[in-house]
Amino acid sequence: MYRSYYSLAQTPFSKTIVTSDAFPTTDFQGAVAGLDYLRKTKGIGLVTGDPGAGKTFTLRAFKESLSPALYHVIYFPMSTGGVMDFYRALAYGLGEEPKFRKVDVFRQIQQGIERMATERKITPVILLDEMHMAKDAFLQDIALLFNFQMDASNPFILVLAGLPHLKTKLTLNHHRPLTQRFVMHYEMQALSQEEAVQYINHHLQLAGAKIPIFTESALEAIVLRAQGWPRVINSLTVNSLLFGAQLKKEVIDEEVVRLAIENNVFA
Repeated sequence: MYRSYYSLAQTPFSKTIVTSDAFPTTDFQGAVAGLDYLRKTKGIGLVTGDPGAGKTFTLRAFKESLSPALYHVIYFPMSTGGVMDFYRALAYGLGEEPKFRKVDVFRQIQQGIERMATERKITPVILLDEMHMAKDAFLQDIALLFNFQMDASNPFILVLAGLPHLKTKLTLNHHRPLTQRFVMHYEMQALSQEEAVQYINHHLQLAGAKIPIFTESALEAIVLRAQGWPRVINSLTVNSLLFGAQLKKEVIDEEVVRLAIENNVFA
């Protein structure tokens, strides 16, 4: 409804947005640069940030930047299954037929990584999202599973991504064998007020907006309420468009945004 009312060709803030169309915020560029450094060095990296900071999108951008001829990417969000589901999915993704005992699957994963790296000259890239949900035992397993000390350089890239308390959990002494091997850590921050306004305008223009749809005070109200977090900005902006179309507002003002805020469970 609001798309036709505001003459938008497509839905703004779509989750299927091409990563090259993303607004290049300072934070996004910093995270991508950190992951690119990890690509060159290989090994283990950590990306943390509050809900809606853009961690998953950053992982997708990283994945899409990698040549399939040189990298084999396996993405696994911890919310979709248990620990053994992950181990078996990883073994399968590395070209192995997963066995049943944990120790056997571990051996398959390590052999699969080594074979892919040495025989096929392809670097396995494992992206583990929502790792704040991981229990201590699983984090300790990760330290053992990805221990390839016999090599001068790591034959894999592993990225752990999660909420900030993942970083806190990893400071515990029994996780030192894992954290000591981190090559990079990037903590994603909220957008500044200026960047947040630019971010909204960028996505509206991508959606086909030819003229300003929001007043400056309306944009400021969205940014202040969202506190710079992209997911909340997306939700409030779309809600404001919905209310604006319902109220036949040619330009969305602060009052429309207030209605959107009152009816948005994420704000």
